[in-house]
Amino acid sequence: MSEASIIKKAQEVDVISEKIKESASVVVVDYRGLTVEEVTELRKQLREANVEMKVIKNGILRRAAVQAGLEGMEDVFVGPTAVAFSMEDVVAPAKIMSDFSKEAEALEIKGGIVEGKVSSVEEINALAKLPSRDGLLSMLLSVLQAPVRNVAYAVKAVAEKEEEVA
Repeated sequence: MSEASIIKKAQEVDVISEKIKESASVVVVDYRGLTVEEVTELRKQLREANVEMKVIKNGILRRAAVQAGLEGMEDVFVGPTAVAFSMEDVVAPAKIMSDFSKEAEALEIKGGIVEGKVSSVEEINALAKLPSRDGLLSMLLSVLQAPVRNVAYAVKAVAEKEEEVA
C-alpha cells in the first residue's frame, strides 16, 4: 500500500472519529438486499430528518471507533455496513431505521452509539419507540399549559355564574 493511500485512510479515520464523537446518536445497519429505490427512499427520509447516512468500510469504522474511545463495536462492523449520523436528534435515526426495517425486511439494525455510549440492537429499538424531539416538546408544552388553561376555565365559570345572578 502506498504512503499516500495510508495518509488518506488515516485522514478518513480522523474525520469519521470526529463525526462519531460529535453525533448525538449513530445507528449502524446492514443494508444488503435493499433495492436502489428502497435505499433512495431511506436516504430521503433520513435527509428530511437532518440525518446523514454513509456507507463506510468496516476497517475504517473499527479504527475510528477505537480512536473515539468506544469499545465493543467490533461485532457490529462486519458485512455490508451503512452508518446514520445525527448531530441533533437522538431518536431520529433509530426511529427512521426501525420504521423502514418494518417495510423493507432486508434492512437490519446492527447496533449503534447513543450519546457516546455503545448501544445494542435492543437499546436502539427501544429508543426508536420513544416520541421524537418535537413530540416530546409538544407534550411538555401541553403539560405546562394545563394549569393556565384550568385557571382560565375557572375564571370564565365564575364570570358566567355572576352574569346569571345579575
